[in-house]
Amino acid sequence: MIKKILLAGESWMSYTTHVKGFDSFYTSTYETGEKWLKKALEKAGYEVTFLPNHLASDGFPFTMEELKQYDGVILSDIGANTLLLPAATFAQSRKMPDRSKLIRDYVLDGGALLMIGGYLTFSGVDAKGKWHDTAVQEVLPVEVLTVDDRMEHCDGAKPVVKEGHKAISGMPSDWPEVLGYNKTVAKPEAMVPVTIEEDPFLALGFYGKGRSAAFTTDCAPHWAPPEFCEWEYYDQLWKGILDWLTEK
Repeated sequence: MIKKILLAGESWMSYTTHVKGFDSFYTSTYETGEKWLKKALEKAGYEVTFLPNHLASDGFPFTMEELKQYDGVILSDIGANTLLLPAATFAQSRKMPDRSKLIRDYVLDGGALLMIGGYLTFSGVDAKGKWHDTAVQEVLPVEVLTVDDRMEHCDGAKPVVKEGHKAISGMPSDWPEVLGYNKTVAKPEAMVPVTIEEDPFLALGFYGKGRSAAFTTDCAPHWAPPEFCEWEYYDQLWKGILDWLTEK
């Protein structure tokens, strides 16, 4: 049976002001960063539903029945506010299900969760990711900081394989450098087979009947440069992580 994955996040819109002397004009762009990860998972046999940020606010499941259609959920570069403030709540003051609690309960009941790093996951830029005080924190193998957690390494930082784990079975010990990551603190029960600058790079844990993982750098540029995204083991890395998370 094909396993289904819900990938939420990995999209952004840019609005640029161009000033040319007295005159100015504006341009806007819409971009996504899911292609490397989605391609890797589809190659591994997974069916991936991609829910970009601007659609996730109202498109992410509100019920356990809907969420359980998926074998795993990936949150990548998506802030907690996107799920905490659906249009009905923000614009109409209507009570709606807290989807951070839904994700927690989904994991505890046997679901799989992967949080991937970025400017709006974990704590993120200016702490706007805001995952530290949500129910999702309860089922992550790392403690999310309450301050801006970005560790920028424009000169490169190298992941270090500390110990073997089924999720990275067959992976080499030499990994490409990345340009930044989200600083977190491993929980006592966490397995941390890969670190970066002595912080968790890949952490895994069991919660209730389910499993979760934290991958603290990006799956796409800019933190994951071409050397990482085009690494010959990139596809194998994500296959190993998702295979372990969704293992029954």
